[in-house]
Amino acid sequence: MPNVTGRIRLADLDPPIALGPLDGRYRATGANLVDDLSEAALGRARIEIEIAWFIHLTRTHALPGVPHLSPQSVAYLQAIPDTFGSAEIAELAEVERETVHDVKAVEYFIRRRLTSPAAPAQLRQPGLAELVHFGATSEDINNLAYAVTVRHAVESVWLPAARGLATALGDLAREHAGVAMVARTHGQPATPTTLGKELAVMAYRLTRQLRRIAGTAYLGKISGATGTYGAHVAANPHADWPEIARTFVESLGLTWNPLTTQIESHDWQAELYSDIARFNRIAHNVATDFWTYISLGYFAQVRGQGTVGSSTMPHKVNPIRFENAEANLEIASALLDTIAATLVTSRLQRDLTDSTTQRNIGVALGHSLLAIDNIRRGLAGLDVNAAAIARDLDSAWEVLAEPIQSAMRAAAIAGVPDMENPYERLKELTRGRRTDAATLRRFVAGLGLPDDDAARLTALTPATYTGLAEYLARQFTPDSEDCIS
Repeated sequence: MPNVTGRIRLADLDPPIALGPLDGRYRATGANLVDDLSEAALGRARIEIEIAWFIHLTRTHALPGVPHLSPQSVAYLQAIPDTFGSAEIAELAEVERETVHDVKAVEYFIRRRLTSPAAPAQLRQPGLAELVHFGATSEDINNLAYAVTVRHAVESVWLPAARGLATALGDLAREHAGVAMVARTHGQPATPTTLGKELAVMAYRLTRQLRRIAGTAYLGKISGATGTYGAHVAANPHADWPEIARTFVESLGLTWNPLTTQIESHDWQAELYSDIARFNRIAHNVATDFWTYISLGYFAQVRGQGTVGSSTMPHKVNPIRFENAEANLEIASALLDTIAATLVTSRLQRDLTDSTTQRNIGVALGHSLLAIDNIRRGLAGLDVNAAAIARDLDSAWEVLAEPIQSAMRAAAIAGVPDMENPYERLKELTRGRRTDAATLRRFVAGLGLPDDDAARLTALTPATYTGLAEYLARQFTPDSEDCIS
């Protein structure tokens, strides 16, 4: 609806009204990402990197005349990002309005603190402030700030939630390892399985992706405007600048990238986001399968019944957690795909397409985190309806056509007469019609199979024709430790 004269303008309200759902309706779920992947967090991380580089230059004696910092000076510097709050966020924004450059604003923000009367006298020495941002291009600071914040967000926020989902599925798989159910291929009744085995498949797929994500190498560089250490060498041609850079990057817990243009090439980011997008798509499959099982009556949504399922139909309890997850996983994966595709390309030695793109990392991970939370909450509200699963399975005796024709094939190979064309004979008996126990048992009785084979097939039911499903679920379902190692 267009704006109406005299109406309150929501954009002018204080506190500000969120435009996106992650900062509004779903704020509580994604709030933990704010500390790493918000604009304010990026500013704080830049300050932290600049200060760490400043301290590193003094410790490595990279430049003649640089003093060894006292513990008091180091503590003062390290407290700057630690005490970065509302007032500092506003101040940094004010400086950026003057510089019209975000990283230069960080440099000036730190310089103010070096010249402050509150700074130790050592830091107020003339010329020492020139160590701030020494030899660095903006991307030297940015790439490291993104690497440390993305790493922390993934390892401390996203991965624990994702592991929780895989663990929850694994627990359900073990609990229901022996619950026989009819499988569906192409939506049609197929060889029976167990509920636990099918949930184990989901847990296994997710866990495999989690291992890839947990093994991510987060790369960084600090080699100047075109990756040549040109400014560094001009200032001091005798220093081992690649070694100084390597030890600095590694001191941040990152992997040093020795060959770059102005930017760190972002390939590690593309790999990480592709892996997370793949996890999302597997989780999407989890959500759609659970939605389908609920529609079949295999699960009862019995917990949280105080909620409203429908505004007009009192009986309904909708599978909204799984539907919400589907939508958010699609949004997250689309964003991650775009980010990954964009970040691997930079014209010649540098363009700025990566800058705006990376500002959406938190949005992408936020939608993924919201979806994971919804699936976990959806799973927690389910009870297995074993009776419904058993009824569905008992109505599909035609699935025993497979073991009967397989036994006939084995008998024919062993030389038993009159076992020709087993597939075709079972197809004629079962295809296009429901088949009951009596029909199949009469068929088996008239085949002339060896007595032990005939007895085994006569005793077989859809519920007992599950092969090694229960064993597979119990033996190979990943547990919480598997999600980490």
